[in-house]
Amino acid sequence: MADGTAQGSPFRVESVSRDEAPQFVLPLVARIERSAPPARTDALETAARAVLVMLSDERSLGDGQWARAMRDWQDARIRKVVRRARGAEWRRAEALPGITVTGKSAEVRVFPPVPLDGWPKALARLQVSGTDLDDPEPPVDADPTAPVLWMNPEVAMSAGKAMAQAGHGAQLAWWELSDADRTAWRDAGFPLAVRTPAPDRWRHLTASGLPVVRDAGFTEIAPGSCTVVADHPALRDIGRPQTERG
Repeated sequence: MADGTAQGSPFRVESVSRDEAPQFVLPLVARIERSAPPARTDALETAARAVLVMLSDERSLGDGQWARAMRDWQDARIRKVVRRARGAEWRRAEALPGITVTGKSAEVRVFPPVPLDGWPKALARLQVSGTDLDDPEPPVDADPTAPVLWMNPEVAMSAGKAMAQAGHGAQLAWWELSDADRTAWRDAGFPLAVRTPAPDRWRHLTASGLPVVRDAGFTEIAPGSCTVVADHPALRDIGRPQTERG
C-alpha cells in the first residue's frame, strides 16, 4: 500500500495480479427513453455517483448482504458494464436488488457485482451498444472546490463506456480518501462534476499525482489508455501517482 492510502483500500501496488482472482463485474443500467434521453454529462455524473452510493451503502460493508460480492469484485479488476433500458425493460431492472440514483435528467440503477458469466437474465438481455448521448448545451465550468472527474480529451468513447470510466475514477478517489473525507463526501450527497479539459491541462493532470484510470482495453479503446483523472480536493498535491486498470 502506498503511504497515505486510506486504511482498508483494496488498491495495492504490491498485490498479486488482479487478473488471477475470479473476475466480477459491477452492472449499471441507464434509463434511456426514446422520447427523453438524458444529457450525456449528467449521465456520466449520475453513473459516478451510483458507484459511490454502492461502495458506501451499509449492505456493501461489513457483514452486509452485498459485502462478499463487493469484496470479491474489488479483489479483481474493477470492471463495470453499462447497459441501457427503457419502458418495460427498466421496470424489470428496477425489480432486481440494487440502487437507483437520479441526476438532473438521468437515472442509473447500480446492482451488486456478479460473475462475468453470471448476469441475471433481466439484465443480460439489455443492450450495451447504442448508448449515444449528447449535451444540449456545453457544461458550465466545474466548481474548483468540488471533486472533478477529468476525461481524456483525446480518446473518443461512447456514452456507456464513458459512464463506466467515470465510475472507475470516482472509485479510485474513494479508495484514496481518509475515512473522514469519505464520510464528508457521502454526507454531502457525493457532489462531483465530469468535465473534459484542454489537452495541455490534461497533460498536467496526468502528471499531478492524482488517481488515474488506465483502461484494460476490453472494449472500444486500446489497453493502457489513460481515460480519467480523479481530482478530489482532499487528494490534491498528494505527490504520489496511483493508477488502476478497470
